[in-house]
Amino acid sequence: MPSHDTAQEPAATSRRSKITPERAQELYAAVLDLIRESGYEALTMEGVASRTRCGKSTLYRQWGSKPELVVAALHGTRRMLLPPIDTGSLVGDLREAARAIGAASGHDTPLSHALSHAALQSPELLCALRQALILPQIAAIEEMVERGRARGEIAADSPAAEFVAAQLLGVMRARPLLEGRYADEAYLTRFVESSVLPALGIDAEESEKSPPGA
Repeated sequence: MPSHDTAQEPAATSRRSKITPERAQELYAAVLDLIRESGYEALTMEGVASRTRCGKSTLYRQWGSKPELVVAALHGTRRMLLPPIDTGSLVGDLREAARAIGAASGHDTPLSHALSHAALQSPELLCALRQALILPQIAAIEEMVERGRARGEIAADSPAAEFVAAQLLGVMRARPLLEGRYADEAYLTRFVESSVLPALGIDAEESEKSPPGA
């Protein structure tokens, strides 16, 4: 028997009702709070409807399924997404990325763990998360690295360049498991300066003395 959370209700084929941006933000916040509280598996459209006093049929008309609603909530609140970063140097970009990831780690890491576990059991959710969130984050970091390469800040054939995104995004998830603490701004900044930049062949202090193009 198909689940009410994964199968679209017949009403989903009708015209979507209008939901204001403010109302959408309320719904998104409730969805993410419920995931943090009880995990993805326990999240239901009924639970979201009850928490937000919204009709379940409205949720299905607007988003169709639980995975679609979750991805929309992450996108709509910009959770787990990097802001635009371009400081003019790779050192500056990676430091800013570390600060941005670290600043959100307290909220994003529990969410990331809950969704990652669920995604291993749900190909639909995994695909949605990769397309909407994971790949854009990787692309943003890789763009920083490519700009640095183009400016001559790292060697054209740097073997460490392909691992920068995996390092930054991976340590955010790994530290809570290894040390029981979030990878906050200070920790990620130290990680970038002590691990990521040296692997790329960059001396952060020398780079500050001689900025790109100087």
